[in-house]
Amino acid sequence: MRRYWLLGGLVIGAILLSWLIPNPGKPLDAQALALLPWAVEPLPEGKSKVFGITLGESRLSDLQAVLGDDLELAIVAAPGEEGNLEAYYSQLLLGFIQARMIVTVDASKEQISKMRERAPKAEYMEGATKKIRLHPDDFSAVRQLPVRALAVIPSANLDEGVIIERFGAAAERLEDAHNRVHLLYPAKGVAIVVDQKGKELLQYVAPRNFTALREPLRSQ
Repeated sequence: MRRYWLLGGLVIGAILLSWLIPNPGKPLDAQALALLPWAVEPLPEGKSKVFGITLGESRLSDLQAVLGDDLELAIVAAPGEEGNLEAYYSQLLLGFIQARMIVTVDASKEQISKMRERAPKAEYMEGATKKIRLHPDDFSAVRQLPVRALAVIPSANLDEGVIIERFGAAAERLEDAHNRVHLLYPAKGVAIVVDQKGKELLQYVAPRNFTALREPLRSQ
């Protein structure tokens, strides 16, 4: 039995080390290092740069130039809401981190409403939330809109210690009713959800917009 526990510990350790150090046989170049999830650069005027773009300022096409064009565009809407315009990467290599990414595109309610009218198809996701696929005629215009927020879901499960090792000590630590830990980094515009029963979630906004991530937690 002790042998099985040891093997389990070695496997877990290997997963965590994949977050801590790159493959020594394949050193990362400067471009790959800039794509690591913790490579966040605070900028003047409440801005920040991450994954090669400036949040709230760079366009979706700028992000595509860095991460590629293999994404899905859709409007995601809860019942009774107009919804958010999102782009989804199902698989990315961020430095040496395998992950998925959800990109929130900064579109006005009027723009989203018109896109919904032209949309050819809608399907249900979890619960009554709808995913409304865009008409191809809207793709070009959407690529010129700014990126408002990013959400990254790493393939490897993380723990709080590994996250603090890379991102530093959080300015605020909150726990919710589901025993999830929220690590908040307002100066960087980063909020991280540590979930022992599911996947971790890394959220990025411009620091000047950080209240959009913090206030829903405090209201809980």
